[in-house]
Amino acid sequence: QVQLVESGGGLVAPGTSLTLSCTASGFTSDYYAIGWFRQAPGKEREAVSYFRRTDQEDGRIWYASSVKGRFTLSRGNAKNTVNLQMNNLQFEDTAVYYCAADSSFARLHAGRPDYWGQGTQVNVSS
Repeated sequence: QVQLVESGGGLVAPGTSLTLSCTASGFTSDYYAIGWFRQAPGKEREAVSYFRRTDQEDGRIWYASSVKGRFTLSRGNAKNTVNLQMNNLQFEDTAVYYCAADSSFARLHAGRPDYWGQGTQVNVSS
């Protein structure tokens, strides 16, 4: 049973930073795709950033245009953990952030991963 456990959400002021973490368990292979999606109030869920877990070289991490240059996805120190470093947060970054994963990169890329975390709330407010 695959499980994704998120942490790190909270209330922050505009221009500040926050790091979200996601720990995956239950995958039978070390090769899978993992990343973050978000859903703002009244909007559809959208992809934020993701990558193939065993492929972290530059150029293979996908970012939404709205976060490119501000957000960084990386592996955490603990095995099967990924971190989303969010800098210069803006009001429009307010959303529930979901960790998502799938053995198929194509399904994750299409926005239809098999596995989702429970979500963590990020509020950017002055």
